[in-house]
Amino acid sequence: MQAIGIDLGGTRIKGVLINSNGSILQELVTETLLSDEIWKQDVQELFKTLAGSATEEYVVGLSAPGIPNQQNTAIEFLPNRLEGIEGFVWKDVLGADTYVMNDAIAALSAEASFGSASNCENAVLITIGTGVGGAILIDKKIYQGAFQKAGHIGHMSVDMEGDPDICGMPGSLEEAIGNYSIAKRSNGKFNDTLAVIEAMRENDPSAKAIWQKSIKALAVSISSISNILSPEKVILAGGITKAGDLLMEPLRTFMDSFEWRPGGKKLTIELATFSDKAGAIGAAAFALNKTN
Repeated sequence: MQAIGIDLGGTRIKGVLINSNGSILQELVTETLLSDEIWKQDVQELFKTLAGSATEEYVVGLSAPGIPNQQNTAIEFLPNRLEGIEGFVWKDVLGADTYVMNDAIAALSAEASFGSASNCENAVLITIGTGVGGAILIDKKIYQGAFQKAGHIGHMSVDMEGDPDICGMPGSLEEAIGNYSIAKRSNGKFNDTLAVIEAMRENDPSAKAIWQKSIKALAVSISSISNILSPEKVILAGGITKAGDLLMEPLRTFMDSFEWRPGGKKLTIELATFSDKAGAIGAAAFALNKTN
């Protein structure tokens, strides 16, 4: 069995054809053109090319922002982005059963099937980029929860007196560490997280203060997740992971203060195996798992 995975993002559409072992047989990337729903046509063309390369029976998975419906056939809720995606059933245009999932769910699916969480029974993925997303693995199965919204870790509060995020949550983790809020958090000094990281490497004290506060919020959130779900591993993904040791060293220090470790048992925190292909690979893996 082979699988086609398509990752529909705000700037690019990525597609892969993989075998059951996760080996990439073909990959394609195209820009996401948001006007007049042209992106739907682009997805169809990308799918046709990958399907034409398949040498066995295949299944299809599609990753996108938003909350999927209960049947994983369409994105049910995604206000103000990718106009026309809500309720759009991909099977109707692709001509093949297509499993649709949230992009963070897809990233964890990739890690659970072929990456950092492949040896875990229970794991959590947190992806930190423009915003903060997440996904949960319980007993080796992706947990989507009631209404398919489980894993929205970015909307966990770390400051009940803070500003509300897009979901109305005061002082959320997404507000504390997401790239979209960096200008506000730095009083306009920095426009993105990468600029903060570069300034830290030059020993800028204001950048260090902003970074430490953000990583502290992340550590508090991970410690809370550990107390509630008790996973073996938390996997970090997204653009922030480019910081490497600048991320992991202060995070470990904060975890030493906040994590409850009965019997000395310590949560493992790792960086994700897959980078920009995670959504496409994970969508394909999700579809494969649905057929097993």
